[in-house]
Amino acid sequence: MTDFEKQMAFIMELDKIKKITRQTYLSDGSRKENDAEHSWHLALMAFVFADYANEKIDVLKTMKMVLLHDVIEIDAGDTYAYDTEGNKTKRERELKAADRIFGLLPDAQRMEYRGLWDEFEAMETVEAKFANMLDKVQPLLLNNASNGKSWVEHGVRESQVLARNSRTHEGSEELWAYAKSLIEENVKKGRLQP
Repeated sequence: MTDFEKQMAFIMELDKIKKITRQTYLSDGSRKENDAEHSWHLALMAFVFADYANEKIDVLKTMKMVLLHDVIEIDAGDTYAYDTEGNKTKRERELKAADRIFGLLPDAQRMEYRGLWDEFEAMETVEAKFANMLDKVQPLLLNNASNGKSWVEHGVRESQVLARNSRTHEGSEELWAYAKSLIEENVKKGRLQP
């Protein structure tokens, strides 16, 4: 295959991300979002909230990272954040999916995009910390807007949300403070179990 044919195959494969349904509802609670909508929302947040990063970030790199971070769910599926059993095999499934999906690309792009995915997962660079913060805060925003619909549906506890967000502050102290206030508000309203 030519590089163009490989790139086209990758692009067409990524269309499948639109069919991966997440557990988070849209802000109006009318339906659950899909991975494409989630990734698009994070990309917008990356440049809108860039000034709130704890350290200066490369916005374009961060946008690429959040647009690519969930493509592996085409094969691995979306594992709900609070699914204890599903999370036991998540890493293995995602690594296998990353090998296949990024392997569709020409070598240079395969290395760059897989590198961005690995960087996101490792959460060591300022961009990866900020991208991960966005990935954690966005569902909090939507849960708050939908009256905690997903949290209530799954009986999620405050301690689970706080544990999942134990490193969120590393991307942005300001956005984490805002998100934490939403968590507290939702506990008071009975949408999150204490």
